[in-house]
Amino acid sequence: MKSELAKLIELQKTDTRLRQLKNNIDTAETRRAELEDEFEKHASSIREIQNRLEGAKETKSGLEKDIAEAKVGLERAARNLKTAQDTKQYEAAMREIDSLNKQISNFETKILELMEVIDETSATLEQRADEVANLESDWEKTQAEFDESLDADKAELDKLSEARKEVFSGLPDRLAAVYDRLVSRSRDGIAVAEVIDDSCSACFMSLRKQVVVELKTTDQIVTCESCTRILYVDEQKASAVS
Repeated sequence: MKSELAKLIELQKTDTRLRQLKNNIDTAETRRAELEDEFEKHASSIREIQNRLEGAKETKSGLEKDIAEAKVGLERAARNLKTAQDTKQYEAAMREIDSLNKQISNFETKILELMEVIDETSATLEQRADEVANLESDWEKTQAEFDESLDADKAELDKLSEARKEVFSGLPDRLAAVYDRLVSRSRDGIAVAEVIDDSCSACFMSLRKQVVVELKTTDQIVTCESCTRILYVDEQKASAVS
């Protein structure tokens, strides 16, 4: 009976791992999409800073051209002021000079604000220089690692599926039927549960002392009185504790 219980434990561990592998494979595309979304958010945050920097530089360059044009107009207005023939021409030249000076002042204020943005974004990008430089290569590495992990899961699934057939075929028909029945009715696929701290690890119910003693002293198959799963005690753990 001990050997049969050992086979049941091995079968359960194999099935638990198979469930994990199948879940990994079934959810692969969803997890890949989540990785892509995470990368895109990360890349977008960097692109946003880069675009802000380039936008500030472009706007600053445009304002500098506007200042240069305003100064040309200012020189023209100054000449008109000097050559004014009457009060009307004089006042027109003065108004133009005043307007252009205000424009230049506004442009210079905006340029100072843009320089703060440029300095701030440039410093941020400098701090994240390695991150920016390795953005694409890191993403390619992440994708390659994901694909390698998925391929490994598929290979392990095939290997374990074959191993399971061998273990299952070695069980007596009665135990095989009991195992299948327990697995089919449980959402977690657990038919054989380890006893941990005198409790069933599947349903977490405390076991009667008599049941625990029976598990440790007999070779009989013992089931949980609450969930009817087959129970076992990990002898290596029990030896380490004692």
